[in-house]
Amino acid sequence: MEDTDSVATLLESTTSKIQQLQKAFAELESHRAVTLNLKWKQIEEHFHGLEKSLKRRFTELEDQEKEFEMKTVQAQKVLEKRRAAVMAKEEASLVRLQEKRDVAVIAISNVLKKNKNTHVESEAVAVNCDKPLDVVASECEVIGMKTLFEKDDVKLLSNPELVKLCEEMDASGLHKFISDNRKNLASIKQELHIALKVASDPGGLVLDALNGFYIPEGSNSDVKKDSNLLGLRRTCIMLMECLSVLLANLDASTVSKVITEDVKNRAKIIAHEWKPKLDDLDLDASNGNSLEAHAFLQLVATFGVDSDFVHEDLVKLIPMVSRRHQAADLCRFLGLSDKMPGVIEVLVNNGRHIDAVNLAFAFELTEQFSPVALLKSYLAEAVKVPSTVKAGNASPTAQNDVSEKELSALKSIIRCIEEHTLENEYPVDPLQKRILQLEKAKADKKQATEVVKPQSKRPRANGVAGYGPRNTTVTADKNFYANRYAPPAQYMYYPGPPENHAHSFVGTTYNMAPNHGPYFGNGFHYQAPYLH
Repeated sequence: MEDTDSVATLLESTTSKIQQLQKAFAELESHRAVTLNLKWKQIEEHFHGLEKSLKRRFTELEDQEKEFEMKTVQAQKVLEKRRAAVMAKEEASLVRLQEKRDVAVIAISNVLKKNKNTHVESEAVAVNCDKPLDVVASECEVIGMKTLFEKDDVKLLSNPELVKLCEEMDASGLHKFISDNRKNLASIKQELHIALKVASDPGGLVLDALNGFYIPEGSNSDVKKDSNLLGLRRTCIMLMECLSVLLANLDASTVSKVITEDVKNRAKIIAHEWKPKLDDLDLDASNGNSLEAHAFLQLVATFGVDSDFVHEDLVKLIPMVSRRHQAADLCRFLGLSDKMPGVIEVLVNNGRHIDAVNLAFAFELTEQFSPVALLKSYLAEAVKVPSTVKAGNASPTAQNDVSEKELSALKSIIRCIEEHTLENEYPVDPLQKRILQLEKAKADKKQATEVVKPQSKRPRANGVAGYGPRNTTVTADKNFYANRYAPPAQYMYYPGPPENHAHSFVGTTYNMAPNHGPYFGNGFHYQAPYLH
């Protein structure tokens, strides 16, 4: 502030300095020996111009200083409000935490009481039964697991049969129940992770359910067309996902009781059996929707056996499941987030730009991989016409394939834009207009094909050479014509017309005298121009 005042004082003194300079210049002119080319008016204008520019700059600096002070005050107010909001949230969090602690204390006390009762029951079993100690220990472990997972939410499930199957550890029955209730699959998936709580060994139950995921070698069944096998594989994946949801809501000590060392070893064996079968999978053939690769990654993630496999081997499987909505969560769970840029590049190089955009958004890589640029590149590849089509040697089917490819790409791009709200960066109106053009061209081509398609022609009844009136009361009884027109003793076969030009009851042709056209045994004259 002191510097500002001093600058203002100096600016105010410029007028007196100019007057002093004027006096000195006048005195200089009085003593001059020769006439000076420089006039005082010019000097005065120069200094007045300097004075105005300095004052204008000084005023601008003052305005900027005031604006800065106002912004500082506003920022301080915002910081105060945020500080107050944070303190309020901290207080609310402390209150909720205290409430949870109270609930946890009550729950722990209830569990302790149940454990005491269970301990008494297990001792009674050991005393009254002549069973080996290892059998008694396993029974006690089962009772402990049931006590660990006894929750009131199990009683509220709408599928009691699901709870019963889990309690009985019936893996095959569980598969059958899910298969028979495909219409209610959404509700089953919501309740399955709760129903697994009543199982004595949830991890073992899920592993038992994986039997039959791969058909035996040498089987003639087509995996891609076997709907039962595809349904079984989807059920296996769903069971592992639901077990993951159950484990996510447990603490580390409880998870180790659910996924025991025995269960983990079984999972490792299954994973090592499945891994070689994935080496033959084709990236293009899977199209990002491979159930085999998804099941393997889900198995590794759910049972925590990823340490047995190299990360590079797991990363190679990600493009095979990139279309499945669980792909991003699997990558995070397996610790593959830092490998995503490489996966996105692989997808782009293989023409899977839509999957690349989805992963770029899922892992916040949109600055490195621009979604709009990827979508435009995908559309450019889709509309690119092959050299065979350009040369005009392609069949109509190949040309239709080019249009269908572009149409499919446009629809996928619009869905992606709407899903990620990119309308401002990539307007969809031109894309929708192009879709209408392609669909109209497709409909016109179909209509033209139907018009050009030849219609089946019927021969007309004729007693003499030439056409007669059409007989509309002809019956298709072959015996009728055979009895009326008995064939001569000697005859020869005539090749006859194509099938679409004659009735189904056209009989044998005969060799007639010259100047007569070929006749059929049914009395109809077949015209020579139809032969081709």
